[in-house]
Amino acid sequence: MQNLFSYPLKLEDMSPAVQKYELKASPAELEYITAVMQVPAVKTFMATVNVRLHKKEHLVDVFGTVAADVEQVSVVSLENFIQHYSTEFTLKFDTKMTAAEQKELELDIDADVPDILENGQIDLAAVAMEQLALLLDDFPRKEGEVFIFESEFDEETTKQNNPFAILEKLKK
Repeated sequence: MQNLFSYPLKLEDMSPAVQKYELKASPAELEYITAVMQVPAVKTFMATVNVRLHKKEHLVDVFGTVAADVEQVSVVSLENFIQHYSTEFTLKFDTKMTAAEQKELELDIDADVPDILENGQIDLAAVAMEQLALLLDDFPRKEGEVFIFESEFDEETTKQNNPFAILEKLKK
């Protein structure tokens, strides 16, 4: 699948001053995001992404907000509904770190391990989509919906069909 929603930012285009980027998905990009998120539809997708380079520390701060309206299927009623998602995020990228160095750091559970800058750039759209993916509910349901289990069998039928009860009858 071709990436239709991408906003790569190269390391040489970053500065110590905060740079602000506004991302808003077009209808074609919304279809791509829908396919990536594997939901019935993504109706709107907007992100404000701020980037700041710290040359001495070899770090890039990426922070901002993501908001989207996502159509989902309720696991209770199986009806489609629109859910609004919104979040703030903060990430750090290391401009010098390699994958091997990152794995070494990940051994320390308490360490705040930055992400790696791949090919000398950050895809701001991919960062924003990742933040939305982290918000999506695995078992979505409309507000106020509650699942109530109702057994098809009464207690007596369940006791009669219990395989251990059948085995007990065979012993006699």
